[in-house]
Amino acid sequence: MAKGRELKGRIKSVENTRKITRTMEMVATSKMKRAADRVSSARPYALALGEVLSHVYTPELAERFPLLRRPAQIKKVALVVLTANRGLCGAFNTNLLREARARLAELEGKGISVELHIVGRKGIGFFKYLGRDLASQRADISDKPTSADATSLIDTLMRRFASGDLDAVHVTYAKYKSALSTPPATEQVLPVVAPTTAGAGLSRDFILAPSADEILEALLPLYVRNTVYRALVETAAGEQGARRTAMKNATDNATEMLQLLKRTYNSARQAQITQEIAEIVGGASALQG
Repeated sequence: MAKGRELKGRIKSVENTRKITRTMEMVATSKMKRAADRVSSARPYALALGEVLSHVYTPELAERFPLLRRPAQIKKVALVVLTANRGLCGAFNTNLLREARARLAELEGKGISVELHIVGRKGIGFFKYLGRDLASQRADISDKPTSADATSLIDTLMRRFASGDLDAVHVTYAKYKSALSTPPATEQVLPVVAPTTAGAGLSRDFILAPSADEILEALLPLYVRNTVYRALVETAAGEQGARRTAMKNATDNATEMLQLLKRTYNSARQAQITQEIAEIVGGASALQG
């Protein structure tokens, strides 16, 4: 019965694993719902900021604001890569890192110097393994990012861009479309590009109070911080969605494995019972003979 005991041990082990993956799936589902709510809450504010910016923006004003500066030649770029602090979320981190490496290769292929600013333990560990120097690394941003996190992440880069030390800032993140679709994307944060909104090209007369200069001066930093905040919350939601999917697949696989192991165990047990009956019958026949 050694094989039967071994199969019982494997069945118990798989059952325990299934309990863990099912629990993690439920936790990820709960966190994903809250993270998706944060994404939904951030988007209307971003759309409103973009609409105001698109109506106020003019090429003449752009020449007077450092965050709108368009360098004649791009020489130095900061690439901010957002990843997760934990694994067990399928190919989520792998896809983000693949996107970051592709953008890195593209920029360096043009002779541009790239600074890496990594958020998340997975990204930090990966680029350190590759031997890349990191300009900054952050592992203190949780799966509930706040506007303060975005401010602390981007304000230094904003000041450096305004002073001319950087020519552009890009962010690689997971774009949250749905729980099952979180493709990696890279978005230019600086210089600020006025978004195109419906009616933005129409000729309109505005009464601005205060002046357009004062509005842009206050609006541009808010717009940049909000862009980074949205990237943080979308990445957090994408992580939970990917973890939920990965844990559901693991639970389903464990269920299938259990069914196979139980059938194998029952077959082995039935074979042993049949053999024991045959031995009893054979022994009885020998005694009668």
